[in-house]
Amino acid sequence: METRIVEALRETADGREAEAILRACVHCGFCTAACPTYRLLGDELDGPRGRIYLIKQLLEGAPAGPATRLHLDRCLTCRSCETACPSGVDYHRLLAIGRRYLLRQAPHPWPQRLLRAAIRRALGRPSALRRTLALLSPLRPLLPRPWRRRLPEKRHHRWPAARPRPRRVALVTGCVQPALAPGIDAAAARLLDALDMEAIPVAGCCGALALHLDDEDGARAAARRTIAACEKALDAGAEAVVSSASGCAVMLKDYARLLAGDGAWARRARRVADAARDLSEVIHAERRHLAPAARPRRIAFQAPCTLQHGQRLDGMVEAILEQLGHELVPVAAPHLCCGSAGAWSVLHPRLAADLRRQKLDTLLAAGPEQIVTANVGCLHHLRAASPVPVVHWVELAAAGMTS
Repeated sequence: METRIVEALRETADGREAEAILRACVHCGFCTAACPTYRLLGDELDGPRGRIYLIKQLLEGAPAGPATRLHLDRCLTCRSCETACPSGVDYHRLLAIGRRYLLRQAPHPWPQRLLRAAIRRALGRPSALRRTLALLSPLRPLLPRPWRRRLPEKRHHRWPAARPRPRRVALVTGCVQPALAPGIDAAAARLLDALDMEAIPVAGCCGALALHLDDEDGARAAARRTIAACEKALDAGAEAVVSSASGCAVMLKDYARLLAGDGAWARRARRVADAARDLSEVIHAERRHLAPAARPRRIAFQAPCTLQHGQRLDGMVEAILEQLGHELVPVAAPHLCCGSAGAWSVLHPRLAADLRRQKLDTLLAAGPEQIVTANVGCLHHLRAASPVPVVHWVELAAAGMTS
């Protein structure tokens, strides 16, 4: 693709990266068929190829009009297009550059800025989110059914008993998951314990939520705090930095890029990024040591975009569940996003509901007992409308374990 990026941008790091990405694109259109918003809306500008053209025009000096804002904001950043692309176009990096440049040229309108700030404040602070959920809990019977399903159930989530173990991992608990689904990391700790590994809890937000909301400074600040906490665990002998949320894991693995050029933090970020693993990677390597499930289930697995497109870990969770004896039913179009996408479902609720309905149709087609996923955002988005239970894979894998 021929480019004429404006001179002021061309020699910057963003300009050079954007130019290289744009020139890799050959206009083939494979990405279009893989894009959830294009399939839903049928508009070329709501597919990767159309958005690439919009970003190209923006970086070449075209005015930042409402259409540019609309179509770039409607991208889920699911990265399905990257999996489909035969030319290796790093679309999500180009989109980040385009959105950053667009914000400088034409900031969000005030209502959007206030909404994004409110989401960051509500979801990015675990203590505040827990207090909000505690206030809503007595009102559960009065809430609409989708909201009732989103509230966590009051029950004790058992962590394994303290005992010496030969291996240790740092388990990053994140910001949303401890409040919305505290049982996931307790199950992860029990599963790791069964494999003679100790889970060292590391509290803190990975920064992904702020990044979804165009707050790169906030994302870097959250990353620095998490890096400092992870370093303590690594210094204490942890062999890896692990997350049970695929959305957090892909962010942890990207810390070196996020903090590149940030003095000593760049080196510290590289150390944590190199140690970062999705929980499925750790368990997959040891799956032969797991005892079979006492009650095998017939399940449909929903692979989050952050797992299959962001981390390219296709098949790992499925192999673990099959090792445990569970039956995985076939799912059509497994590459398509469920519509959660971090804060996207809050910013675009109608589109998110349409994508969820499409995804549930494919997940439920073969009559599973449960839907199983690997990310807390997908779990709560699907659970709000699913007629069958939706659980995290580690909860299913750890069911019935004692310690």
